[in-house]
Amino acid sequence: MNFPDYDDKTAFLGEWGRFQKTVFTLLCLSVIPNGFNGLSMVFLGDTPAHYCLIPADLNITDEWRQASVASDGDAGDSRVSKCSRHRLDIIQNYSDRGLNPWVDVNVSTIPRENCLDGWEYDRSTYISTIVSEWDLVCSDDWKAPLTTSIFFFGVLMGSVISGQLSDRFGRKIVFFVTMGIQTAFTLIQVFSPSWLIFCLLFFIVGMGQISNYVSAFVLVCFSYRNGDIEWISSGHLLHSRFIPESPRWLLSQGRVKEAEAILRKAAKMNGVQAPDVIFPRLQSMENTGKMQTFNLFVLVKSTNIRCITFLLSLVWFTVSIGYCALSLNTSNLHGNIYVNSLLSAVVEVPALIMAWLMFRCWPRRLCLSSTLLLGGLVLLIIHFIPEDLNSVSISLVMLGKFGLSAAFSIAYPASAELYPTVLRSSALGVCSMVSRVGSITAPYFIYLGSYYRSLPYILIGGLNVFSGLLCLLLPESLGCPLPEAISHMQTVVGCKKRHPRSSTRL
Repeated sequence: MNFPDYDDKTAFLGEWGRFQKTVFTLLCLSVIPNGFNGLSMVFLGDTPAHYCLIPADLNITDEWRQASVASDGDAGDSRVSKCSRHRLDIIQNYSDRGLNPWVDVNVSTIPRENCLDGWEYDRSTYISTIVSEWDLVCSDDWKAPLTTSIFFFGVLMGSVISGQLSDRFGRKIVFFVTMGIQTAFTLIQVFSPSWLIFCLLFFIVGMGQISNYVSAFVLVCFSYRNGDIEWISSGHLLHSRFIPESPRWLLSQGRVKEAEAILRKAAKMNGVQAPDVIFPRLQSMENTGKMQTFNLFVLVKSTNIRCITFLLSLVWFTVSIGYCALSLNTSNLHGNIYVNSLLSAVVEVPALIMAWLMFRCWPRRLCLSSTLLLGGLVLLIIHFIPEDLNSVSISLVMLGKFGLSAAFSIAYPASAELYPTVLRSSALGVCSMVSRVGSITAPYFIYLGSYYRSLPYILIGGLNVFSGLLCLLLPESLGCPLPEAISHMQTVVGCKKRHPRSSTRL
């Protein structure tokens, strides 16, 4: 079913009435928990200072108790070994004989053993993390970064299925079901008895988080075209009566009367009068059949859609790597981890404001290109900053986060404007899926910093500069009506538009 004049038929609602304001406020409240889940591992998975635990009931002197923790150097070296200690049976023998460490005995010659009794953790910064809770150190230190990857694998899986479920069953039902999943499993995760159970629950939380977000985003109303989509929606279960199904989606399913009922309710809330018949041409088609649906292969079927999908996937992949890597790397920056995390979060506020202002009047591809280039070029400059100028390096990292945060927020509406209604959720799901692949690889970009300090910034900056230049090839959607059919899609620069066969039309 085709409805290219949808925007004209719903213009009576106005752009920013009471209805839009109410549900938009609820939307802002609903996305707050998503941020907590996404970056919680910065603190939950951090590894505090630790050393081998010496049993309290071991009958040795205080001097030998202190010396029993192996060091990485000679006497007086403050670098305590994290994964080994001196053999306690030998320490016990020396203590019973009244010998003194470093006076009568060269402690460095005492053989070492693993931390057989566990570890003692520094509690000055954290009371507890998953590392200290389940001893994810030494031979098990690979489990901490894997936990983050498992969460993003869940996000990846949710990205794959959420768009298709939303297009098939509706935006609203998927939105609320996935919100319930995210809420319930996050609560259950608090009581995880083991690391394995924690990871399993974290995977499900990741699935629910992104599915909830994608469904909510597609529910946003495009009658106000400065970055909103389909219906402005919200995430609070207590306010579900304010969140109707997307009228566009209902029309695509042939449910014209339900779509008109929702629009009349919105008109009443905004204090305006709705026409007696909103979609006169479509009413005669009620119950004649649903809009033709398409699978994901349509996104790569024609040259034009394939190019758009590839370019957007590249943008989402690179910006996700940069955004997640810079966010997760705050614990490795010089200075206090809480201050650095606060700066990393605060810098997103002006970034989002700038993105919103740009999106109101700038061409979409210029918005994407400029923010990607800003973030990428700034990160490349870090390579030339001396290591002792930590404040300058941190400032450039935050400026890079500023640019990539703006680019990430622009990528959502800019991508959605290029796809028709019947493919919009699926397309956003695919783009989000590709971005999660970037999120999964982001910790490995951070790990490269142990080999060369500037290497992560060089790679991340270079990738985002490259994608920022390529996205200039994307079609421009500023001032254009939302495409309702595949034939209405804009074409990429240099791609000749073909007239599709009737079988490919909605």
